[in-house]
Parts: sequence; structure tokens; C-alpha cells
Amino acid sequence: MNHYYLGIDVGTGSARATLVDRHGKVAASATVETTTFRDTSDHRIFEQSTDNIWAAISSTIKSCLQTSQISPDAVKGLGFDATCSLAVADNDGNPIQVTRGDTLGQLGDRNIILWADHRAESQADLINSTGSIVLDYVGGTMSLEMEIPKVLWLKQHMDPALFARCQFFDLPDFLTYRATGDVTRSCCSLTCKCSYVPNKGWQGDFFKQIGLEDLVSNDYKQIGQKLLAAGIPVGNGLTKQAAEELGLIAGTPVGSGVIDAYAGWLGTIAARQTDTPTLSESGHRLAAVAGTSTCHIVQSPTAVFVPGVWGPYKDAIFRGWWMNEGGQSSTGQLIDFILTTHPAYPTLVERGKEQGKNIFVILEELLSTLQTQEGVATPTELLKDVHMYPDFHGNRSPTADPRMRGSISGLALDSTLNDLARKYYLTLESIALQTRHIVDSLNAAGHEITSIYMSGGQAKNSRLMQLFADTCGMPVVLPFDHAGAVVLGAAMLGRFAAEVEGEMDEKTSGEALWRIMVEMTQPGTLVAPNASPKEKKLLEAKYKIFRETIETQKRWRREMEEASA
Repeated sequence: MNHYYLGIDVGTGSARATLVDRHGKVAASATVETTTFRDTSDHRIFEQSTDNIWAAISSTIKSCLQTSQISPDAVKGLGFDATCSLAVADNDGNPIQVTRGDTLGQLGDRNIILWADHRAESQADLINSTGSIVLDYVGGTMSLEMEIPKVLWLKQHMDPALFARCQFFDLPDFLTYRATGDVTRSCCSLTCKCSYVPNKGWQGDFFKQIGLEDLVSNDYKQIGQKLLAAGIPVGNGLTKQAAEELGLIAGTPVGSGVIDAYAGWLGTIAARQTDTPTLSESGHRLAAVAGTSTCHIVQSPTAVFVPGVWGPYKDAIFRGWWMNEGGQSSTGQLIDFILTTHPAYPTLVERGKEQGKNIFVILEELLSTLQTQEGVATPTELLKDVHMYPDFHGNRSPTADPRMRGSISGLALDSTLNDLARKYYLTLESIALQTRHIVDSLNAAGHEITSIYMSGGQAKNSRLMQLFADTCGMPVVLPFDHAGAVVLGAAMLGRFAAEVEGEMDEKTSGEALWRIMVEMTQPGTLVAPNASPKEKKLLEAKYKIFRETIETQKRWRREMEEASA
């Protein structure tokens, strides 16, 4: 019997399951949309439901089994990845409502505060004023997108008796809990998003200082007392109930989960280009996981402290290794926003229908026509006097400032389809410039990144990928399957869980996991830098202006704060 492994990826708007063999070849894959709840009076609010997500996971797994005609007993392991969102349940695993109002803290369906939720700004400000050691491991500034600011928001708004009965999970850990009944957390989630300090553990003084003494007095039971490295088997595998819900066999090994961006790292970074890569080579490869937002992850054998960049996180994937994580809060979301809010967007959609073409193909055709009309070789020349700063939803890194906002300089009285094409390219350009800012910050602090390994939906945007290569001055490697790299990383965790034999030391477990990664990662496509000398000069000048824009915006903010004091 052939052995198969399931990867389950829970993204911002959907759940996906993929069934692969031991070489990473896909036998079946299925995706089901999930529901995100918004507040019409507060743009900061993003909430989801674990019941809704679990139902979607069940549907995708059953679809994979049915499509592939593979027997459940051939599935030897499964792994989960998910967004770094806060899931709240009571001690029996029942969902607890996180929506502000009379039902907050009661049993209720909306029990996830999504990563993109920005309600906890004042709580993050309080945390960042403490000077605690926990801040040293998040680039000096904790993001309001992390879990502890959100837990603190709940503490400040929830009845104390209701707060006391809550369990708080990073979403990947909730999924392994739902699957196994075991509350063990992952190193990835606790270290990266929950203020668990490498080599030191939970910091009681910090929690007491910010008003979360309850967590300390309960011996951290609410946020996790035990943690496992990526892929280590959780509990005794699938419970009977979970197996019935998912259509699988009770006892099937479940690997300790990871945040979705780290699954993208797993599913791309070991790709062969020429020779078989070594684990040490991973330190020169930046994984960029690009969907609604973008995460930038690089591993190192020793701790590298990068101002404004999350980490260094120890044991997030490999025991004994460290990781840094940069990020852009809004990339795919930003592209969508710029397109859909433009007056010419309905015209673009209609033209796509008339010509039977994808709207991005039409945008590229329009750019090409404009280049010909204006006698320039590249869109960069076309837009040399127009500049965008992309932080419409705040800056995650390396500025680490949620108050940063987007801007466009050089606007004209133009609302035509041609203007939409220009703004589309300008958006891609700004995302690439910010990617360089993150790469430069990582390398300046001690990393030695020489290539970018992409995954996620944006990897199929050839224009953007070439901009990354040209702007950063390094090759970009596209995955064999741009949409499947993240869920492949989750499947690797399932295989690792199935093959773990007893206690493994750091060296042995690292070698085993890297071998699995190499065996299951198919070669990708390399995009080399290809900018002409003129375009290089233009991109360099635009990068200088991009950096100046950050300082200008900060200065303007200070001046307005002083004027309004």
C-alpha cells in the first residue's frame, strides 16, 4: 500500500486540504471558503468561527478522499497550518464569543479574532511601554496583530468570571487540539505570536505588569504549559470523534502545527536548483509567503536581532535554529483595494468578459500600449514621477508602526482605464520596494540572504516576481505549485509525525525533517534580475524616495500632534 499524507491549510478566507505521496506528488486537493465577520461601524474588526473552519476542513478532506479514491487507512499522517489568529474556547473546547457587547465571553460562534483585527492598538501600546525582555524577540515592538494584545483586550472587556474559563490558542494549535483532544501547543505559535521567550519561557513579571496576572496564577494553563517542535506527534493522534468528522482513521498521527507562513517556508525553501541543498544553505534563502499579506522568513543557526523585524524565534521549525520574520500587513489585499475602488474597475471587468481575458492580462496589455505611445522601455519609466507608499493598513516591518498609512504622490485628473493600469503597476512597484526594505534590514543586521523563495497566490504574478528580482537584485525562485506550497509544508509535518521514532535529539530530528523537505519539494522556476542599467537607476532612485517617505510621514505626524496638543 502506498502511503499518503494530508496537509490542511487554513488561510484568511478559505480552508484547503491536499493529499500527497512521500515525494510530494499531489493525489487530490480541495478548497472551501470560510466566513469572516466584519463590523460595519468599526473597520478594525475581523472575526471568524472555529466551527465554520472545522466544517470546511472536514469537507475538503472528504473531497480529497473521494476524488482520489484513496482509502483512509492509506493516510499515515496529517499536519495543520493556519493564520496566526486568536481562537478562544472554554475548558471543554466550546467556542467563546469574542465580539464586543453583551455576548462577549458567552458561548458563541464568533470565537476567533483574526490576525488582521486591529482592535488591540492601546493594548499593544501598553505592552510596548514596558521595556520587557519579550520585546527583544519581536524586533523591539510588539504588533497589535499578535495574540497577547488581543488576550489583554479580552481581559479588559470581558467579565472576569468568564475570562477565567477561557483557553487561548493560536489557530494552528486550536486545530491540533480539536483533532487530538490534547492542549499541547506548538513552539512555532507560542514563540512567534504569544511572547514565549527563547531559553527562558513565560515571563510572569511581564504578564503581571500589563494586567494579565490571571495567566500567571493559573500556571499558564490558559495559554499553554507544554509545547512541541514542528511535526512532533501531538497526543495519541486523531480522536474517535475527530476521525469520524474528517472521514479518517482514529489514531492517525497529527504533527504539531505551524503558522501558515512557516508552512510556506517548509514547502519551498528546500527546492533543488542544481545540487541537493543542505540545511545550512537554508540560511541564505528568504521565504516570502504572499497572499492577503506577505511574510518574509529566514532561518539562522544563531540568534540575529533585527530592529523592527519579529524574532529571533528559537525552535520555530528546527530545534536549535532561529528564525526572523518580516512582513507586510497588506499586499494582495492592497492590490485588490486599488483595483476595485478605482472608477474604471467596472469597465475593466466588462472588457475582460467581452474579450474572454483575465483582467490582469488586460492591464498588462494596457501598460504595453502606454509604453509604446510614450516611447519608454518599461512601466518604471512610464511612472517615474509617480510614487506610492503601500502601508494602507499600517506597517508590520521593519518600521513596526501600525499608524503608518498609504500615500500616492504625482496624481493627475485621470480616472480612465489607462490610469487604472498605471496605478496597478505602481502598487506592484511599491510592494517590491518595501520587500527590498525588509531584505536590506535583515542583511544589515547579520543575515546573508542571496535569493527569495516565493509561495502563495502572488507567485503567479509574473510582473511582480520580476519586480522583486530587479528591485532586490537577487533571483526569485517560484514554487512548482504556487498555490500548493503552503499546504505541502503542512503535509510534511504529517509525514514527519508518522515517521518519528521515540525521542530524537536536535541533530537527528533536524536531519530527518530536512530530508523529508528535500524529498517532497519539487524544483521551481528561477526568475533572474533582468533590469536594464536605466531601470536599475530608476528603481534605485524610487527606493531612496520610498525611504524618505517614511521619515516624512513620521515628521508630519509629529508636527500635527504638536499642533493639536
